Amino acid sequence: MKTNLVEYFKETVLKFPNQIALNDDVNQFTFSETDKISDRLALEILERDFGHRKPVAVLLGKGNSSVVSFLSIIKSGNFYIPVDVKSPIERVSKILETLQAECIITDTKHKEIADKCGFVGKLINIDELDKAEDNSNVLNNVQNQIIDLDPIYAIFTSGSTGVPKGVVISHRSVIDYIEWAKETYEVTEKDIIGNQAPFYFDNSTLDIYLMVCTGATLNIIPEDRFSFPIRLIEYINDHKINMVFWVPSVLVSISNFDVFGTIKPTYLNKILFAGEAMPNKHLNYWRKNYPNALYSNLYGPTEITVDCTFYNVDREFKDDESLPIGSACKNTQILIFNEENKLTKRGELGELCVRGSSLAFGYYNDLEKTKTVFTQNPLHDNYPDIIYRTGDLVFLNERDEIIFVGRKDSQIKHLGYRIELGEIENAISGVSTVDNVAVLYDDNQKQIVAFVITKDATTLIRKEIITAIPKYMIPTRWEVMESFPLNANGKINRLELKKLL
Repeated sequence: MKTNLVEYFKETVLKFPNQIALNDDVNQFTFSETDKISDRLALEILERDFGHRKPVAVLLGKGNSSVVSFLSIIKSGNFYIPVDVKSPIERVSKILETLQAECIITDTKHKEIADKCGFVGKLINIDELDKAEDNSNVLNNVQNQIIDLDPIYAIFTSGSTGVPKGVVISHRSVIDYIEWAKETYEVTEKDIIGNQAPFYFDNSTLDIYLMVCTGATLNIIPEDRFSFPIRLIEYINDHKINMVFWVPSVLVSISNFDVFGTIKPTYLNKILFAGEAMPNKHLNYWRKNYPNALYSNLYGPTEITVDCTFYNVDREFKDDESLPIGSACKNTQILIFNEENKLTKRGELGELCVRGSSLAFGYYNDLEKTKTVFTQNPLHDNYPDIIYRTGDLVFLNERDEIIFVGRKDSQIKHLGYRIELGEIENAISGVSTVDNVAVLYDDNQKQIVAFVITKDATTLIRKEIITAIPKYMIPTRWEVMESFPLNANGKINRLELKKLL
């Protein structure tokens, strides 16, 4: 039985040494080449002699070199932290301060970021590496000490206090997730995965470690292609990409531009999405034009290792219906608690909580914050049994599928009613003339505000949704937008929209 991801990678290299592992449209590496390059860098890390199971920050642009760095770090017995090189220096500094990082891997182009942060630890510039001597004994000795409960990476998410939170994930959790994904989506060495997610976004875990564990090729799609939907489809056709795991906004953009009226995917047969709600109107566009593909809606916060529920779309939905987030992934239990910490009944709204091997260790260097959301299972106190409280409100429908409603912190009280903003968004997104929507609440003016991308008059939208939601949920203010600001992960940037209230 394999206990860490290094063992998985070694087995894959032995099976498929000449198979293309990484392709970033600039270079491509076989599994054998990726193994040798990452070994070399792992030895460089070990020569810095700062210990094991320590955080190593990666300050690199998106490409093959980032993935090679991740592999080299785990081969050295440490864990990696992908840092967004486009982040403000202040945020990068806070991340490095939280980590108390002793080592950074970077290149000449991005070295100045570490300099501006005042980093004084051990810095490895991959552009200046000498050819290291083969020392497989040293690497083997280190790797034999890696166990499944060692950390493999930490990803920093936004913190409510302005201080980023570093979510620490173990080898065991990634193995648990990837073994499920490999089986569920029947991933083999014949698959070519088209990566969209930035490496500091946990969706990329699926792409990277399916490559590591199956021999599939990871094609890192150039970021600029996502701004031009037709060029994006041309790219995935040219590279024979058959599997993607994208944020819904990419799929929505392709639908809004009616790209399939010009060009259709040739090889794509596995279409996975997560990160935000997928509107059925836009999914129906894909399913109508590309009916034979597998469509899978995944859900999960970073704290439970990417995803904890999934729904393989198996029936027709109206444009204004909510798409289920489905049921629990293998070896994961979903518990839905009401405000009294009692399990909810079918149809009753409650907070989605998770237990299982998928749970993160918590937040790096922040035990107090960890204790607030990684808590004892309220169903018993017989032994330690930790659950993660997601803060997401859901309910079970008549098919026992989980329906996501919204965040607890997006539940508002307006005119005496408790309202879920996600329910309003779902109703508006079902209107045929609405391309996209985000609904926020203006606390100062005490009004519901709808930001919409549409060519229609908002009065007509109001008339259409009055049959879908109660009158008190109808937005009182409408803002028509040409486009929405997106965050680095490709999701709607609601913080930027809030500045317009």
